[in-house]
Amino acid sequence: MGVLAAIRSVLARTIAPTAAAPVRGSGGWWPLVKEPFTGAWQQNQECSQDTALSYFAVFACTTLIASDIAKLRLRLVSQDAEGIWHETESAAFSPVLRRPNRYQNIIKFVEQWIVSKLVHGNAYVLKQRDGSGIVRALYVLDPTRVTPLVSTDGAVYYQLDRDDLAGLTDDQLEGGRVVVPASEMIHDLMVALFHPLIGVSPIYACGLSALQGLQIVNTSTKFFGNGSNPGGVLTAPGAISDETAARLKEYWNTNFSGSNVGKVAVLGDGLKYEPMAVTAHDAQLIDQLKWTADTVCSAYHVPAYMIGVGPPPPYANIEPLLQQYYSQCLQSLLTSFELCLDEGLELPKPYGTEFDIDDLIWMDTATRTKAAGDAIGAGALSPDEARKKYYGVGRVPGGDSPYLQQQYYSLAALAARDADQPFAKPAAAEPPPQAPSTATEPEDPEVDLKAFELGLWRKVYAA
Repeated sequence: MGVLAAIRSVLARTIAPTAAAPVRGSGGWWPLVKEPFTGAWQQNQECSQDTALSYFAVFACTTLIASDIAKLRLRLVSQDAEGIWHETESAAFSPVLRRPNRYQNIIKFVEQWIVSKLVHGNAYVLKQRDGSGIVRALYVLDPTRVTPLVSTDGAVYYQLDRDDLAGLTDDQLEGGRVVVPASEMIHDLMVALFHPLIGVSPIYACGLSALQGLQIVNTSTKFFGNGSNPGGVLTAPGAISDETAARLKEYWNTNFSGSNVGKVAVLGDGLKYEPMAVTAHDAQLIDQLKWTADTVCSAYHVPAYMIGVGPPPPYANIEPLLQQYYSQCLQSLLTSFELCLDEGLELPKPYGTEFDIDDLIWMDTATRTKAAGDAIGAGALSPDEARKKYYGVGRVPGGDSPYLQQQYYSLAALAARDADQPFAKPAAAEPPPQAPSTATEPEDPEVDLKAFELGLWRKVYAA
């Protein structure tokens, strides 16, 4: 089923947006055009997305964030009875995650989604369903060709202009545009400062800094293109007519500026050349340029050193730096992407989508080896799980079970042992009772002596 055919099928089952109006917030619905000062638009100095993106810091932050998120593996997961998420496959949902549409792979699809959100503040994704209503393709639309609409009853619709890649061609559209319900769109937006349906790009906050940085770069280009020589003024000791001044100015610019800088100028009649413009050293252009880049990084929540502005923090391990970058810059974008995709694909429980952030926070060899050894030694992971997580290698015989040392005891076993008070001091043992003795008690030594003498006399008498 084509995109428009699927849309018309859905529209036939919904209420037509007869009373819908374009969204207007306190900041208006724009492609972002921000005047850095009053009258800048009349002087062609407004700061649009195209202008801001030509500044190196804006381009670097946008492409860094988009490419880092796009390189993370997007997977379909399911939740088991214990609440643990496991990667899985589904004939209904896995194909669109592997190939979102006919002209993009998943990496370029995610990259375009994030770039649209960072540059325009909004990412609009059109769904294409099959006959059974399952989403089979997703198309990231040009934000300048999409207008949110809100009907009088609060229902949300989106007005789409022509987009040939998404299958929205003039010969299929009515009046060059089509209105679709919110159920056929995925709308992922940045922070909504003015209206719940209007996301504000970071360029809104750093556009002035980007314009200032561009002006510094342009000024430097002209300065060094002029042989690093500032402009100046020709002065004469006496009064000269306007015609003479104009003639001298034209002569000087023609012969001693641009590619002719450095040629010898012969001045007569008391003429004197005096530099007039501020030098690059006095203007501290490098410090000013770094300040504008730092401001752009602050608006994007990107550590400045990650785009080459200043040295990195003096840490021996890069993992804490990546953790900081993930938590303050990428995490909200990733979480919003996953939730919008889950709701857009209408995934039933227990399915969901998840980015594998291990592809971002990749430890060095020494740290990875220590983490794997500690996880196995503590019984947190089996050898097979540690091998897969930290090294990306397969299973080994006997590696599917976590291990602990034999002398370790569970808390329950120790509690049962302590309940019997094994460390209490034992009571003193009483001596065992003695049985009565049958042996004749020895007589007094005097009695024994008498018996001895009596026996001796008897032996003598008998002899």
